Amino acid sequence: MALEDDIAILSQAPLFNLLDRDALRLVAFAAESRPLRAGDVLFRKDDRSDGGYVVAKGAIALDANDDGSPADFIAKPGALIGQSALFTRIARPATATAREPSTVIRVSPSLMRRVLEEFPDAAAAMQDVMAQELMRLTKGLERVRQQIIAIDGEEIPAVLPDED
Repeated sequence: MALEDDIAILSQAPLFNLLDRDALRLVAFAAESRPLRAGDVLFRKDDRSDGGYVVAKGAIALDANDDGSPADFIAKPGALIGQSALFTRIARPATATAREPSTVIRVSPSLMRRVLEEFPDAAAAMQDVMAQELMRLTKGLERVRQQIIAIDGEEIPAVLPDED
């Protein structure tokens, strides 16, 4: 795949869409493009991560149960698989399998660190977006917690962080 094609795909993906053209060029140049055949396993649940993947073409099924049941999610072109794995080594929470001939772009944590060091404005934008996502998740979990309390009739103090 040509460098310009990779830049176009990366610019559609979450977090990468916050990067300017020079940062995207660095990622596209330094990242690894990997073709997959239908049925190829990209990684298995509980494998140690080696980076995040952006789907360039095809479809990747993500199965958290890893038991042959229908996939929990199908990642299509422009999707980011393994956002946390861009920044640190983690255990994969699902098995990723190509549903059809596919291509993914692998971005390692070391490449991501280099991009963030060289493009601090992008790093700040990514931090803001990820902080907002974490706050939405925390609020959602608090709502579920309150619903469980209402069902059980037990009073437990709120644990939401203070908002600025």
